[in-house]
Amino acid sequence: MTDPDPMSTGTPGDPSAVRVVHSPAPQADPAPVDVEDAELADGVRFYYDFATPDSYLAIERLVHTLGVVPELIPVRRADLHEPAPVRPAPGDVAARSAMAETVADRHLQPLRWPAGWPFDDTLALQAATYARGIGKVAAFSLAALRQAYAGGADLGAEQTVLLAGAACEIHPRALLTGVGTKNVAAALARAAAAAREDGVRDLPAVVVGGEVFVGDPGLDAAAVALAAS
Repeated sequence: MTDPDPMSTGTPGDPSAVRVVHSPAPQADPAPVDVEDAELADGVRFYYDFATPDSYLAIERLVHTLGVVPELIPVRRADLHEPAPVRPAPGDVAARSAMAETVADRHLQPLRWPAGWPFDDTLALQAATYARGIGKVAAFSLAALRQAYAGGADLGAEQTVLLAGAACEIHPRALLTGVGTKNVAAALARAAAAAREDGVRDLPAVVVGGEVFVGDPGLDAAAVALAAS
């Protein structure tokens, strides 16, 4: 997931690359999502966005819980059929506290809620779709979600998205060029169409054998379904 970016045009002395990589904004360790004994699962799909906090909780334990590597598909919540509202509600203090406790129980980095949440994750979704096309969607998505929920950064901001790209060696110039292409727009639209066909109405969601398991808690039920199959 960290192979050299074939579209990168940067060099070690490129000022733009240095500016992104060494930005003082908080940046989490972009450890790979997969584990050594995991295999790529045929037909298991993980749909997610970046504005949903459960996407962060789920992706941190995705492969360890499922035991396989699902296909990661970033999708725009608004493009789903009758999408559910983002949870927790912005003013739901109890839900935020519960999420902070879950993060602590799992020994993740302390939760830092983005000041601008819920943010517009369109650029991040476009960037993840571009990263998917070059084989770096897992590394980018993990880095981006950590920027948001462990670093408190606004994923609606271009600089935050560029930092996530830099964490998995995607040059900022290549990323900014890629997100504006018709191919990325078409791929994001196809992802939404696939999610609707799978019956996904909320994010994140794991699809196993035609069944949809929603949210971070849904991973456990998805793992049971996988084991049974």
